Amino acid sequence: MRKILDFINSNYVITDTFSISILDVLILTITLTTASVVIRLFKKIVNRKLLPENELKVRSIFSYLTWIIYVVIFLVTISKMGVNLTALFAASAALLIGVGLALQTLFQDIISGVFIMIDKSVHAGDIIELEGKVGRVEEIKLRTTRAVTLNNKVLIIPNHLYLTNSLYNWTQNGTTTRESVKVGVAYGSDVQLVKELLIKAAKSHPSVLVSPPVSVLFEDFGDSSLNFKVVFTLADSFKAQYPQSDIRFEIDRLFREHNISIPFPQRDIHVYSNTQGLVK
Repeated sequence: MRKILDFINSNYVITDTFSISILDVLILTITLTTASVVIRLFKKIVNRKLLPENELKVRSIFSYLTWIIYVVIFLVTISKMGVNLTALFAASAALLIGVGLALQTLFQDIISGVFIMIDKSVHAGDIIELEGKVGRVEEIKLRTTRAVTLNNKVLIIPNHLYLTNSLYNWTQNGTTTRESVKVGVAYGSDVQLVKELLIKAAKSHPSVLVSPPVSVLFEDFGDSSLNFKVVFTLADSFKAQYPQSDIRFEIDRLFREHNISIPFPQRDIHVYSNTQGLVK
């Protein structure tokens, strides 16, 4: 038994200021194992009280917190073993500064991810627009947000962009959104007939909702046309470009059928000839 104790307590010199024993390794292993068990139990208790939509967010938070806890436990344990952490940090100060600068953006993303989860400004399934890119949010992690664009391409958004840019959440107020199609008609056209045809074109599409009703706005007297906008409601604004295209096709057909022309920009050019200025 004494031989076993002597073996466990025997020190192995690594450097002039650092030595380690089998007992130290056992203590470190037991400490980390105990911490892992406690973290898993606490995670299970928290998950029981969470909604399914929040489980993924909490899982991301726990993954980062677990590594932080492990690092803290490791440093505290080896400090108790007699390792001089001050000398260790001083020797690696330049390296730690470089690592800190490299991880600056990472920490910004993590902090932004925590803010997103707390204020609930973005949820999975929301349609967002950021820096001119539109996508449906599929997954919100602590560092990044995964979205799918209109072209079915995956868009990975670093979370710090939410704090440094204007974010448009198309579905914050609900799944339905108001969309529109603009068109110009020639001067002299029957504007009441134009209004009726625009409403008819929008109502004919199966994706357009009955309520709220389709409306038409007479926007302006343009340089070459009378400008109108037909406004309608869609249940799935993420694919709004397809109903909008179909409605434009229908508008063109109805206008041709009722002899309403869509003008193109016209400019009158006047050329003046200077016949004076000749010196005799």
